[in-house]
Amino acid sequence: MARLLKIDVFTDVVCPWCLVGSARLDQALAKLPDDVEVVVENHPFYLDPTVPPEGVDVGEMLKAKYGREPREMWERVEGEAKKAGIELDLSQQPRMFNTAKAHTITRLSKANGNQHELANAIAEAYFLDHQQINDDNILADVAVKFGWDRGDALDAMNDANELAITEQLATSAAQQGIRGVPFFVFGEKYALSGAQPDEVFAQALDKTISEL
Repeated sequence: MARLLKIDVFTDVVCPWCLVGSARLDQALAKLPDDVEVVVENHPFYLDPTVPPEGVDVGEMLKAKYGREPREMWERVEGEAKKAGIELDLSQQPRMFNTAKAHTITRLSKANGNQHELANAIAEAYFLDHQQINDDNILADVAVKFGWDRGDALDAMNDANELAITEQLATSAAQQGIRGVPFFVFGEKYALSGAQPDEVFAQALDKTISEL
């Protein structure tokens, strides 16, 4: 009889550490025994809730915030990405965008059972293909690959009520004490913050599965 493992994932598609953390999670999940059935649920979180729809220049924002050139910060995450098999060049994606629409289409994909895959695909479109994910058509292009009708996807990501629900959930996550992403909860018991090394993901999974 299969054992069911629930994993709650809090990420933002414009967060490079989330790209790395999701890759490491997926690599760890691929090594699980066949009798473990995994359900991954993605939850909205805003890396920066003040980003306007047209986006901001990431380099300028980092310089203003930390008072130094962003290159050394980028090199650190690029190095960790490479260890996870991802060729990442953050200088190729100069803008950070508001992610309300991306989170909304991801949230509404729960019924399709592929939230996590869709969120990963949007993040890859942003970081690896350097696409502008504040563009409705870019998001719709990705959504169609994951079972959405194009018109339905465009309607969903522009639905004021659905966007308000996403906003409420993102705010609630921050109010519950999640200060940064990626953030993972295994089996509603154990939390893991950040793009941890592979062995940390393996240990968290082993411990959670041993208690199923």
